[in-house]
Amino acid sequence: MAAAPGPAPGDAFAPLPPPLETRRGRAGAMKLTRKAVLARAKAAELDSVRKLNCWGSCLTDISICRELPNIEVITFSVNSISSLEPMSQCQNLSELYMRKNSVPSLNELFHLKNLPRLRVLWLSENPCCGPDPHHYRMTVLRNLPNLQKLDNQAVTEEELSKALVDGEEITAPPAKRNLENGCPEANESSTTECTAEPKSEHLNFTLEETNKIREQLGMKPVPRDKFSSFSPRETDGSRKKRNNILNAILLLMKELDTEGLEIIHQTVGKRLQALQKKELQEER
Repeated sequence: MAAAPGPAPGDAFAPLPPPLETRRGRAGAMKLTRKAVLARAKAAELDSVRKLNCWGSCLTDISICRELPNIEVITFSVNSISSLEPMSQCQNLSELYMRKNSVPSLNELFHLKNLPRLRVLWLSENPCCGPDPHHYRMTVLRNLPNLQKLDNQAVTEEELSKALVDGEEITAPPAKRNLENGCPEANESSTTECTAEPKSEHLNFTLEETNKIREQLGMKPVPRDKFSSFSPRETDGSRKKRNNILNAILLLMKELDTEGLEIIHQTVGKRLQALQKKELQEER
């Protein structure tokens, strides 16, 4: 595949680095590398990494997490991760975001039971959640009773008491599968999935995720009653194009420094003003 063309003379932006450098393992497994972790965390050594954000990076292998003893916050939402075992030794981990991955079984919670500081977990929209939301939540809380927030919902004392009765206690890790570097063996189709254009589901942001992105850009948060109006209404073709552009922008944005973000902020602000002015004129 030919490299993307650089900016034409006079363009405001220099070429940006790739959003996340990963290594393709056997049959297309996407492995998070040491180099990528250090670049993303802007750290010199793995033991100095405190926060790591690899949202929407098509990752399957996160075995590098075993080498992050001081990590406190991990964001792996919207990937293809199937095992929580690599985080089992992260004793300082306090927040883990794993929404929309491929965690198959609640038995994976066994790997988090000995993390004394874990207070926030986001595990929704994984296969392990199953068809019964109550059983899922009660089982998570029975095994991780120190959680203060689960799936963006505060944990109550009443829930913790109910979890002792309604939740399932997990006493052993999941059965070993055919793993390579801590990830299930991928097939040819998974290779295609990881190299294809980003899925539109990656843009199914929650209100909280949307407002975190807006906060990074210095923009005001979206009110809850206005959030639904941000849903795309395009045809399939235009929606796919829009989704691809958005994914590229959001992933690249994480690599920018303050100066770069300020340029984007100014550009976005001007664009929003123009669109809002246009909408007001159309309403009259």
